[in-house]
Amino acid sequence: MNSFKHTSFVALSLFSLLHPCFCGSNRKLASYNDPTNPSGWTSGGATWYGGPYGYGSDGGACGYQGAVGKMPFNSMIAAGSPSLFKSGKGCGACYQVRCTSNSACSGNPVTIVITDECPGGACLEEPAHFDLSGTAFGALARSFSADQLRNAGKIKIEYRRVPCNYRGTKLSFHMDAGANNWYLAVMIEYVKGDGDLSAVQVMQGGYSYSNSWTPMTRSWGAVWRLNSGSQLQAPFSFRLTSSSGKTLVVSNAIPVGWKPGNMYTSKVNF
Repeated sequence: MNSFKHTSFVALSLFSLLHPCFCGSNRKLASYNDPTNPSGWTSGGATWYGGPYGYGSDGGACGYQGAVGKMPFNSMIAAGSPSLFKSGKGCGACYQVRCTSNSACSGNPVTIVITDECPGGACLEEPAHFDLSGTAFGALARSFSADQLRNAGKIKIEYRRVPCNYRGTKLSFHMDAGANNWYLAVMIEYVKGDGDLSAVQVMQGGYSYSNSWTPMTRSWGAVWRLNSGSQLQAPFSFRLTSSSGKTLVVSNAIPVGWKPGNMYTSKVNF
């Protein structure tokens, strides 16, 4: 196959000045499925790209880079059609996918993450299309039938949105290589629950009630940026809002002395 380029806010204790904290609302995870479709399953299509046992592309249009081939993604990823990728807003969303249209299909669902974009070709032939990694496509097959299924090339599938469950994995903040003292750009990954983010705010100079939150702009994929117009003051704290409206505050997530390209792992997740 062709490879496409693919608050609620509660009071915090003094402890939170030094450590990330969860400040989520009591709202439940978003109801992803259409109430007129009780089963939750919707028809779509799937192809695969990259190597037959690989992870599609090295990061793709969400910016996750080589992380897609490692835990917790484990190569179980997909490039989504426009309705799934959503101009980057769909990055990190998790779906269950199953196939029953081929004799090699197991019929059992597997969970994948949107990490890339599939903007043309077969991905525009139906409302929702997953261009899966070779690994994920093969996982839809019966035992010893992965190659047979991959040989089919394109198949009909059913899919549904599900929460992302990254047991033991904390949020990570990957500084963009182009970030500097006047331009903040950071890729946020391993978002548990909703998987995707609808808004990000940053607080400069360490977490404090006297400091204010500044909205960031989605640059591309899972990368968020702030053109401050003045010199930035680390450490940086973040207030993240997921697609269902849950909010998480991560205090002092990026320390003084941060470096472009470095990754900083927090102590929390949704």
